[in-house]
Amino acid sequence: MKFIRVTVCLVLLSGSSLMTHAGLFDDEEARRAILDLRQRVESVRTGAEQGSGRVDGELVVLRKGVLDLQAQLDQLRSDMASLRGLNEQLTRDLSAVQQAQKSSLQTLDDRLKPLEPQRVTADGRDFLSHPSEKQAFESALSIFRSGEFLTSKTAFLEFLKRYPHSGYVPSALFWLGNAQYATRDYAAALVNFRALVASDPGHLRAPEAVLSIANCQTELKDTRGAKKTLEDLLKAYPTSEAASAAKERLSR
Repeated sequence: MKFIRVTVCLVLLSGSSLMTHAGLFDDEEARRAILDLRQRVESVRTGAEQGSGRVDGELVVLRKGVLDLQAQLDQLRSDMASLRGLNEQLTRDLSAVQQAQKSSLQTLDDRLKPLEPQRVTADGRDFLSHPSEKQAFESALSIFRSGEFLTSKTAFLEFLKRYPHSGYVPSALFWLGNAQYATRDYAAALVNFRALVASDPGHLRAPEAVLSIANCQTELKDTRGAKKTLEDLLKAYPTSEAASAAKERLSR
C-alpha cells in the first residue's frame, strides 16, 4: 500500500507539472493529456493492487500450509501419546501374564513333585522310587514288624505284583520270605529267599537269606541240603554275621 501511495504521488506531481504548462496546449490536447494521465494512474493503481493481491494470496497459502503442518504435528503427538500408553498397557499385561504363567507352573510343579521319582535308600542301596511305591513297601514292612505276618505276607505279594522292577524288590523278597517262614509256609519262603540270592547275591540281606534257606530246609527235614547250604554260606560270605551262625550250627 505504501508503494501504491508513492506511485500515485509521483504521477500526480507529473500531472501538476503538465497542468503548469497547460497553457502551451490547446483544449483538445489538454483533454487528451488528462485522460492519458488518468489511465496511467489507474494502470499503476491496478498493478499495485494486483501485486499486493498476489502477495496476500501467497501469504494466505503459506499460513494455511503452516496451520496444516501444525495440525498434522499435533495429530502425530496425539498418536504418539496413544501408542506410548498402549505400549505401557501391553507391557503391564505381558508382565501380568508372565507372572500368572510362572505361578501356574509353580503350582503344577508342586502338584507333580510328590508324584516324581525320588532317591531313597533301603538296605544299603540307593535308587529312585515313586512316592506311592515307597509308601507301599514301608506299609507292608510296618505290618510285618507289628507281628501281623499273614497280612504282611499279602501286602508284600501285592507290592511285588505292582512294582516288579522296583529297587525295593530284593528287600521285599527277604521280608516276604520271613513272613512266610513265620506262618510256617516253608516251601514258599524257600523259593523267595533263593530268588533274592539268585537275583542280587551282593545285596545286604543275601547272607541272611542263605541262612534262612538252611532254616527252611531244616524245617522241611532236608538236613543234608541244609548242611550244604551252610557250607556254601561260609564260602560265599565268610565275614558276615550269618557265617558265624552257620559255623555254630555246623559244629552242632
